[in-house]
Amino acid sequence: MIVNKILEIHDVKREFVMGDQIVRALKGVSFDVNAGEFLTIMGSSGSGKTTLLNMLGCLDKPTEGIYMLDNVNIKDLSRDELARLRNTKIGFVFQAYNLLPRTTALENVELPLMYNPAIGAKERKDRAIAALEAVKLGDRFDHTPNQLSGGQQQRVAIARALVNEPVMILADEATGNLDTRTSYEIMSLMQDLNQNGKTIVFVTHEPDIAAFSSRTVMLKDGRVVKDTQNTKRRSASEALAGLPVSDDY
Repeated sequence: MIVNKILEIHDVKREFVMGDQIVRALKGVSFDVNAGEFLTIMGSSGSGKTTLLNMLGCLDKPTEGIYMLDNVNIKDLSRDELARLRNTKIGFVFQAYNLLPRTTALENVELPLMYNPAIGAKERKDRAIAALEAVKLGDRFDHTPNQLSGGQQQRVAIARALVNEPVMILADEATGNLDTRTSYEIMSLMQDLNQNGKTIVFVTHEPDIAAFSSRTVMLKDGRVVKDTQNTKRRSASEALAGLPVSDDY
């Protein structure tokens, strides 16, 4: 069976010069992510998690080592080429949602497609509608962020990440601002997307959230200290069913 590797990271190091000090944020990190995997990255503050996230998102390059995204070596790319790769290959989901406040859910989701001249207004709208329906917000097209709950805002953010049909969803503490019930709703959605073939890399510091993924990479002091398959992977929808009912969603 041929395995398609979405990410290949080989002995990646990242150093920063701070005054007369050299800070070694990543000290030789290696792991691969296959198409269709749901990987969580964990690590405490100072573990190198943010530096690695910036690299995975093509916002930064390694000082040494190789990072391949969908068979493209990012070290060879210019800033403009990196931006193009980011916009076509990666769907970002952030802790703070990053939605435009005076803009409807539909317009927020359309936004990434505005930068693609090959996509006209009708296709842009159709794809945004399909993405919102995929995250179960088909009845919220015209709502602005302040008319939506936190969980609904994060669903809009996930729809926006999906609309470009990326090879990978990269989520940074995407449940960090949400209560337990809403967090599990988001993880249930992530598991549904993963079951439909989406590759997901999810950064979290919460073990209960990591338990919903199929594999966890643990960072400490700039190195991978553990890379484990989650053999007892939890179902977020089952976990959700075991919680008391909330009227937030």
